[in-house]
Amino acid sequence: MIHIALIKGIYILADIDIENKHHLNVFMIGATGLLGSEASRQLLARGHEVRSLVLPGLPPTFSLPEGLSLSFGNYLDLSDDGLVAHFSGADVFVFAAGIDERIEVPAPAYDAFVRVNNEPLERLLRLAKAAGVKRAVICGSYFTYFNRVWPELSLASRHPYIKSRVEQENMALSFSSADFAVSVLGIPYVFGTQPGRRPVWTFLVELVRSMPFATFYAKGGTSALTARQIGEALAGAAEGKMTGAIPLGWFDLSWKEMFQLIHGAMGRPRRPFFSVPKPIFQIGARARMKRLAKRGVEGGLDLVSFSEFMYRDALIDRTLGAEPLGVSDDLLQAAVLASIRQSIEFLDGTVDGIAMRM
Repeated sequence: MIHIALIKGIYILADIDIENKHHLNVFMIGATGLLGSEASRQLLARGHEVRSLVLPGLPPTFSLPEGLSLSFGNYLDLSDDGLVAHFSGADVFVFAAGIDERIEVPAPAYDAFVRVNNEPLERLLRLAKAAGVKRAVICGSYFTYFNRVWPELSLASRHPYIKSRVEQENMALSFSSADFAVSVLGIPYVFGTQPGRRPVWTFLVELVRSMPFATFYAKGGTSALTARQIGEALAGAAEGKMTGAIPLGWFDLSWKEMFQLIHGAMGRPRRPFFSVPKPIFQIGARARMKRLAKRGVEGGLDLVSFSEFMYRDALIDRTLGAEPLGVSDDLLQAAVLASIRQSIEFLDGTVDGIAMRM
């Protein structure tokens, strides 16, 4: 039986009577990325088959999960026939690829997000459904959730990345039908590491290092999960535990608490942290945007107006998605420690690897 519930403005469909734990054939795009690799490990451990299309050039120390079958290629370049061949025999399609708001590209950045994230996914979902795939699971962003629950911030109209993610989610869910279930996971901050891959958190280490005596930041907070927990969520969605727009949260962190963890990982546990007034924070954001404009590039967020988001507690209750998907508790401090230490290694040049690619 399918149960449909309206939770905080989100329609969520949950298979409450059927566990759907039978053997699945999963085709994934992005199984060598941080989140995709964790999802593949979870799915393989549960007895499912996982095949993946990945970009050539694996992280130098990538450890292939036992049983994972890889094909090399770029989903942006393959023909329809080439993609259909990958979907053959698959029960579930998992999309764990794309770019996020940290990418800096020639303006307008929105065009890059649509070109890499949205337009290809629309084609992939159309082909997957036509090929007889029964379920699709997509790595999305928690910004879409807050675009719904905080309409006064006009997040989609002010930020090209959030606009693209809202459009991507709506487009993906439009493919939902009785024989094709779609899940879009709203993913927040994620801590964890993968050998040979540059962590996303190097910018926070650079930020702390740029301020000699204390850390000055916003007053607000965020939900967070570990990479392993995201893998569990993706696996749970692949097994059909929930469908629809699914916001994820587990750990609730104020920015002060997050930076205290980061300071400790950097060997500076006593380093002071100060929440600055919003106008002061906006001065720094405006200066950052001017530097980007001088370089002729644009990021995914309007950093000045985004301060309105940064000064709120962007928290998501774990009961809205993480718990129903079967996510279990994890050690956040250990994940932050590993993330920051690996970030330091990359910044100091003691290790090498690959970063986010288009």
